[in-house]
Amino acid sequence: MSVIYILLTISIIIAIVFFFAFIMAVKNGQYDDSYTPSVRMLFDDELVKETPKKADSTKKD
Repeated sequence: MSVIYILLTISIIIAIVFFFAFIMAVKNGQYDDSYTPSVRMLFDDELVKETPKKADSTKKD
C-alpha cells in the first residue's frame, strides 16, 4: 500500500514539473507562429458571394 502513495506522490510531482515547463514555454513565446504571417499574402483570398437584393415589390414603373 505504501508503494501506491509513493507512486502517486512522484506522478503528481512530475505532472507539476511538466505543467510549469509548459507555462514557461508559452510565456517565452515557444508557440508563437512567426512563419504564417510572412506567407499569408501568398494564399488566395476566399471569394465573398454577395446575396442578391430582392426586387422592391412596391416600386412603381
